[in-house]
Amino acid sequence: MKKIIYDFGACRGENIDYYLLKSNLVVAFEANPNNCKYIQEKFRQAILDKKLFLENCIVGEEDNLNDQKFYIHKNNYLLGQFPKPNKELLKNFIEIKVPHKNVIQIIKSYGKPYYIKIDLEEYDEIILKKILSNNIKFEYISVEIKNLNTFNLFESNLNCNSYKFVDGHNVEHVYENLKISTNLDKKKYSFLANSAGPFGNDIKGSWITKKNFYELLKFKLEREGWIDMHCSTIDLPEQKKIVKNIFKSKK
Repeated sequence: MKKIIYDFGACRGENIDYYLLKSNLVVAFEANPNNCKYIQEKFRQAILDKKLFLENCIVGEEDNLNDQKFYIHKNNYLLGQFPKPNKELLKNFIEIKVPHKNVIQIIKSYGKPYYIKIDLEEYDEIILKKILSNNIKFEYISVEIKNLNTFNLFESNLNCNSYKFVDGHNVEHVYENLKISTNLDKKKYSFLANSAGPFGNDIKGSWITKKNFYELLKFKLEREGWIDMHCSTIDLPEQKKIVKNIFKSKK
């Protein structure tokens, strides 16, 4: 089966090298045109070989929209966003117009996802909800999580029972020289700072049940940090019962 990875919020392609090793096709979306130019130059050959498709657009939830306002941070290429920044932060952004595409139509156009990575500043939860509510089938999905409401979106999805997480703020240290599975073999791979890190069974540790992962998230979200929640529809979770206080004894 053809493995298609969707990179929603590709930034400067920090994850694309890894995704190319893990799939037959990578479809990357990035609203910041400057970041897109960077990706086009760095991955020129993969684009020519049609192993990578790159679209400069906003990944949205509605149909038939014209170009929409997008906000590029003046000093940090990581922080572009579709929702208008708060009034006190707006001075740090430049407003531009970017094409807008419905996430469901995107997936229907390119094909069934193997893995979906969602990293759309301040818009992750909305896109995740759109994907889940439309019963899009996938093997793996990840999303940045800031509160339990995001996790609760999985509650009614009976296929989503196995979970892991990746701490984004230290991914380049935790996952340095990690042995990963590629389409052809196994190899060592080191992840870049600001990348989403590994997905699937390249993530360290066992898959966790929905109930146990809920308890883990309550603990993790008390601390600041960039946490990506990963869900699998094909891996079985460990059934061990979590002792709630175990997390309080560890950093």
